[in-house]
Amino acid sequence: MIEKGDTMYDSINRTLTTERLLLRTFQLSDIGDISRVCNNYNVSKSTLFIPYPYISDYAVAWVSTLEDSFSNEKSYDFAITDRITKEFYGGISISHNAEDNNGEFGFWLGEPYWGKGYATEAAKAIISFGFMEKKFHKVFARHFESNPASGKVLKKAGMKQEGILFEHIRKNDKYENVVHYGIINSSITD
Repeated sequence: MIEKGDTMYDSINRTLTTERLLLRTFQLSDIGDISRVCNNYNVSKSTLFIPYPYISDYAVAWVSTLEDSFSNEKSYDFAITDRITKEFYGGISISHNAEDNNGEFGFWLGEPYWGKGYATEAAKAIISFGFMEKKFHKVFARHFESNPASGKVLKKAGMKQEGILFEHIRKNDKYENVVHYGIINSSITD
């Protein structure tokens, strides 16, 4: 079990606990919540890879891959839930690039949960997980330039903007600029 600041990781239960949140692995019982949250045009347009419309078959297919990815240390995906009520808010994941000893994270929240600090709290927890548990040298994240709220989350999580990739991703028949953020793990040395 690791602790850093307000984040605690329980490797047995695969959970991250913060002041207000419980980040836990996704379950098949989350399919309805995933579909409900992701089948929202505003959620889709603000994220790099969530399509719209979003049907439950997408959630079933995605959740069925997560155990293998987690066990084989390819990526670590967590449902963002309320620590007390267990209400489902969204998701966050971090990849594992073993060759470069880094991880990219991404997150998505249901629209009713925007602007409440949940994304920042979850981002800080996933960065802590990457550095303290996985010993990554660097953690990075990207967001659409048209979604500056995500950039604010990354800044509040301690990340620095590293650059803009112009017209880098095509979404909804439009090319989007992508802003790249990163943070180096200063707590370990290679």
